[in-house]
Amino acid sequence: MPSDAVLYQAAALCLTYPDAGFRARLPLLREAAPQLREFTDHAALTPADELAAHYVRVFGSGSRHSLHLSRWRDGDTGRRGRSPVRFGDVYRAHGLEFSGEELPDFLPAVLEFTARTGDIALLTEHREALEQLRSRLGEFGTPYACVLDAVCATLPGVSTGEG
Repeated sequence: MPSDAVLYQAAALCLTYPDAGFRARLPLLREAAPQLREFTDHAALTPADELAAHYVRVFGSGSRHSLHLSRWRDGDTGRRGRSPVRFGDVYRAHGLEFSGEELPDFLPAVLEFTARTGDIALLTEHREALEQLRSRLGEFGTPYACVLDAVCATLPGVSTGEG
């Protein structure tokens, strides 16, 4: 397991829809991943309905902040239909079966996979997409940007900050 496994798992939880379960986990997330405190503190102080509405504004369909990694590389082309299949193949190669409501290229799923297996290949392969998302979230002025800052800081190579 990578030394950053706890961070990856916490980041996965921070990037999912902020339901009641998320709010209940905030104190644990805050303690387990100090790199995410800016976000977890913001989430703890923001009323639940406001936080949920902000999540939808930031990551809802049609936004420029897609959490589906193959959308960054393939856009909405026909190739994108095949890309998530590859993510599922990687999960199966590690003995895991993807069973989420989202597609396998959903960043929280990739982060959870990375936390469980220690295999950072999907994250490093999509480093450019992560950097673009990080940059756009920063420009948008959302606290979700610090979650991507923390994830990108763990990956090999230099974080460009460009998008």
